[in-house]
Amino acid sequence: MNRRRFLQTAGLTGATALAGCAGLFETDTTPTEPPLVEDRPDAVYYPTHSEGMEMAGMAKQGRWRLGLMYSFPHRFWLMGGGTSQQQEKVTIEDGDDVHLMATVWDAETMTVLPAGDVRVELSKDDWSDTRTMWPMLSQNMGFHFGDNMGLDGDGTYTADVQVSGLSIRRTGALAGQFGSAATLSTEFEITQEKLDNLSFEEYDQKKGSQGALPMMEMDMMPMSQVPPKNDLPGQFIGEQRSGDAKFLAIAVNDTEMAEDTYLAVSPRTPYRSYPIPMMSLSATVHRGSESVFDGTLKPTLDPEMGYHYGANVSGIESGDELVVSVDSVPQVSRHEGYETAFLQMPEMTFSVR
Repeated sequence: MNRRRFLQTAGLTGATALAGCAGLFETDTTPTEPPLVEDRPDAVYYPTHSEGMEMAGMAKQGRWRLGLMYSFPHRFWLMGGGTSQQQEKVTIEDGDDVHLMATVWDAETMTVLPAGDVRVELSKDDWSDTRTMWPMLSQNMGFHFGDNMGLDGDGTYTADVQVSGLSIRRTGALAGQFGSAATLSTEFEITQEKLDNLSFEEYDQKKGSQGALPMMEMDMMPMSQVPPKNDLPGQFIGEQRSGDAKFLAIAVNDTEMAEDTYLAVSPRTPYRSYPIPMMSLSATVHRGSESVFDGTLKPTLDPEMGYHYGANVSGIESGDELVVSVDSVPQVSRHEGYETAFLQMPEMTFSVR
């Protein structure tokens, strides 16, 4: 259902249909977001609704690739200190016209780069606005950068997107790449008619129940999924859950990633296997009465393993016990359906066979 049809069905016209204010699109007919489910689970859940999106433009520079998309402005949550008490809900404000989204990836490995900072400047004639976009997770798009923004009415816009160099450890075919900032530019046309024709679907029956929306189909760019269990290298140690996130642990020998054995933990969202960045993990390997490793797992981006957390250990043997602790829960911002998950994350114990 596009949003014009939604408004006709709901019997909403003019100012009564607005979420906030009309912004610079004076005839804006943005549908009102349904109220949040009151009794949301401490887990990933179906949101009240989903919104269509439109590809605005693409750009490239060296191995950097950019996809820029837009949808209607909508609510999301910032994760200040990582607890529900420290969340900040971002609501639609006067002047918000679109939710702008950017995905950045590597052209050679088609790996989405869920790290760094993204700053976008939109300009049209003598109008411009600059915004640092939030790193965030959504159920149908996975990891991306986004924010609500105002526009200057119908017309052609230039987007200059500055991506910072990555400070996160990069391995494999990504080693030595993306250390310097890049600016990628694209132009796109946007009109009120295009916005009106975006889809808007409510989920009266599913909303609030545990589950997730389908991943969007986008042939023009990769999605930020991490590999399934059977595609991970090395020895599979096990899978545990904490805060409704899945954690897969593996040990890899004979790899350039470690002098001895590489211990890797891959956190991912349930249902869609999106990586969960911006958290702090540590691990202890117990062997009998002693600890053979006790330290931090370093955030790492690898084309084979995706975004994960890892460390060099002296070895992993049958009978060892691996304890993984979440020292800081994910600080990544969340779209509706993720904001109540990944908050209370007790430690996990894996038994090595």
